[in-house]
Formats: sequence, structure tokens, C-alpha cells
Amino acid sequence: MTRPRVAIIGCGFGGLEAVKALSHADVEITLLDRTNHHLFQPLLYQVATAGLSAPAVSAPIRHTLRRQMKRGNLTILQAEVTGIDAARRELRLDDDQRIGYDHLIVAAGATHSYFGHDDWAAHAPGLKTLADAFAIRARVIGAFERAERCTEPAACEPWLTFVVIGAGPTGVEMAGTMTEIAHHTLPQEFRRIDSTRARVVLIEGSDRVLGAFVPQLSQRAREQLDKLGVDVRTGCKVTGIDADGVDYETRANGTGNETPDGEAVSTHRLHSRTVIWAAGVAGSPLGKALAQTTGATLDRAGRVLVEPDLSVAGHPEISVIGDLASAKSYEHGQGQGEPKAVPGVSPGAKQMGRAAAANLLRRIEGEATQPFRYVDYGNLATIGRKAAVVDLTVPVVGAIRFSGYFAWLFWLFAHIWFLIGFRNRLMVMLDWGWAYLTYERAARVVAEPPSVRTPDSLQGGPRVSTQSRNVPFCPK
Repeated sequence: MTRPRVAIIGCGFGGLEAVKALSHADVEITLLDRTNHHLFQPLLYQVATAGLSAPAVSAPIRHTLRRQMKRGNLTILQAEVTGIDAARRELRLDDDQRIGYDHLIVAAGATHSYFGHDDWAAHAPGLKTLADAFAIRARVIGAFERAERCTEPAACEPWLTFVVIGAGPTGVEMAGTMTEIAHHTLPQEFRRIDSTRARVVLIEGSDRVLGAFVPQLSQRAREQLDKLGVDVRTGCKVTGIDADGVDYETRANGTGNETPDGEAVSTHRLHSRTVIWAAGVAGSPLGKALAQTTGATLDRAGRVLVEPDLSVAGHPEISVIGDLASAKSYEHGQGQGEPKAVPGVSPGAKQMGRAAAANLLRRIEGEATQPFRYVDYGNLATIGRKAAVVDLTVPVVGAIRFSGYFAWLFWLFAHIWFLIGFRNRLMVMLDWGWAYLTYERAARVVAEPPSVRTPDSLQGGPRVSTQSRNVPFCPK
């Protein structure tokens, strides 16, 4: 084989764009992903909250890249990469198979970060994969079912208290949607409980929600959350999570435990049996593997610090893109001007995928590579029914910011437009249209809800696990 061998790890937004850009070139491409589908993550929370089914936000990789496959230079492997040998230019797979490469693009994405408290994962699952979405859906629907079985009001309350930790786009969208489920979808479906009594508490460590947005839109988002009935608590630091609830502390003047700087601390306990984690992300474990074999530097979140052209220092044949890359963008190109950090959003991953592919082809031709320049089109976030915030950047015009009903419509059509495939767009339009008219959520079926019984209580019956499986317009 005389054509250069290009290996691409991950078929998220960045990996997918890199494959499309390279499929026209005279190179041999091997795409590796541990799943068989591409996932449209900005709408993953809709699967977790029973608004959409899994096929509506995902598509088989082989079907998505069928046109590229016809060109005869693309091989797709469903496999997990467990190691990288930069010296030999080899990838080690989960079955210990070795795959050689001449050029490597790593788009392995991100995982959940619990800030050193990995034990919280069992009680507060995050949302990055379809498996995560199924587990969260089972917990949310199962909480109402468990509340129906309670005979005492005091025992019922923790089941009807839902806590979302982290008020970024995912946390805000989850909190708003869960409130709508309790207030509009489930009323009159239970006999013993009143679902409208359910509480959704959104906990955020900073002083405002949607910190990536300008303060004006952040305030509008909070007002819309309040209107929906979400209990928003900012300035709260989570200190503990267990099966029965969340511990957090707030700092304010007054009584409480004195800190060295004289600031008072108040501790609080929130009883809840359903906690969702949306507070932090960390780079894929492949980032550490890459650092070990190349000497690359990782940031605090485990992301790889890359060169201006997205390559790894000392290894120009390796590029890192997407959520795994700690990249900076130069506003004026050519490495000039003050660099700005590239946000971890889908447009950034797409642009990095195309840029990495273009630089790879330049290296093959012996040309100089170009520094990456991120074009920021803005941010979108939905809060709930008829509620959203939009922050757009339009050339010449500048920033366009609005919120409310028209922002919600813009958010709807933008996400439909960027979905993969006509079938997915049609499915989402139909599901959203029906939900808008009826408040129904058709994807509420749970195949196997998590058991609330312990093995000791089964009295000789089959042993049942008591834990959920913990297997993340764009921008999001």
C-alpha cells in the first residue's frame, strides 16, 4: 500500500468532518469508534427526558458515510482504542490488535468530571452517551413510579425532588424539561400522587446560570426558569452526593462556619433520590495515553494542549481536535493577534475537523500548515416550552441577542437543520409538533428500570443489580 495511512479516532462532529474532508484525497483512511453510531449530542437531553427516541438523534456511522465508503479509501472499524504508540505509529485496540498509521487525528471527545469525587458518579449520572440517556430516563420515570408506591407523604417527597447540578446549557435544558414533564405531561396519570408537586432544583456554583452567555441573556434565562417553576440556586458548592440526596454549602455574610478569609459558610442538605450531573467535563482517557507516548501537556481538565495548527508538539503527524483538544484560535490568522480559547461546542469540533484534514494534506504535499482560526457564530440554549436565549454573531451586523418565544422557534429550526439525515429531521419535527399540541412524550417506555431492591431482600430469587449502568445550530 503506497497511499499515506490516516487513522481517525472517534466519529463525533470533528471526526466526521475530518473523514468527509479527506475522503476525496489519495489517502487510506481508517475510522475507529467504539460505537456504531454518530450522535447529535445537542439533543441528547431530549432522549433522557423522553421527548425523542434514540434513532431521532443518532445515525449508523456506515450509513452516514456511505458515499465516502463508495470512493474505496475508507475503512470503518467498531473498536475501542486502548493505547497509542507514537514511536511505532501504532494504535492498540481492545482485542490487542495493532493498527498502523502515518498520520493520526484524535477526536475521542470528553467524559464526565466529578472534580476528584468519582464516587458521586453512582448517584449522579452525567449525560454524554445514549446509554447515559437511557439510564437517566429510567431514573426520572422510575422516581414517579416509586412515589406512587409510597404510603407516607414524607417518604414520597425525596422521590418527587429532582436535582440537576450545573447550570450550563445541558443543565438548564434538563431542568426546564423535567419541570414540564411534571407539570404538563404526567398530571392525571397517577392516582396517589400529584405530579405537579414535584420539585426541580438547579444548583450552580457560580453566581449566574449559562455563564458562557452575556449577563443580560443569563438573567433572562433565569427569569424564564423561575417562570417555569424551576428552583434555581446559584452560588452553591456541592460537597457531597449519596443515595439519599445532596450536600452543598453557600457563602454569605451572617452566621455559619467561619472561613480563613472571614466569609461565612452555611451548609445545607437536599433530600432527593434523583440527581443529574451536568457540572463538568474532562478529556477522554486517551488524552493521558497520548501524553505518555508523546510527552504532550494536559490541562486541568485532561485535554491535550495543541499547537496553533492543532498538532501535538514534537509530533506533527498527530492532530487532536474536538473536546479533547485545548486549542486556541488566532483572530487574524497566521498565529498573529491575541489567541482565544476554542469553546467545547459542536461548531468548534466541526471546524477543527476540517482544519486538521486540510493541514494533514498540506504536510503530505510538503507545504506549511496553517494555524486554526475559529469562527464563532454564537450560542443557543433552550429553557423550555416557548423559552430560549439566542446570542448570534453576524458578520458586519455584529451581535444579535434575543430571548423568549422567537428565540425558542429559532432554536427549534436551527437544531432540525443541523441534524444528520432527512429521516431524523422529519422524525424530530413530527415528535416536537405532537408534543407541542398535546404535551405528550412518546419515548417514555423504559425497558428495564433500575431495581430498588437489594440482593438480600430477594429471599433466594435472582440477584438484581441496584445500580444503573454508568457507561456527551449547534452550538450547544
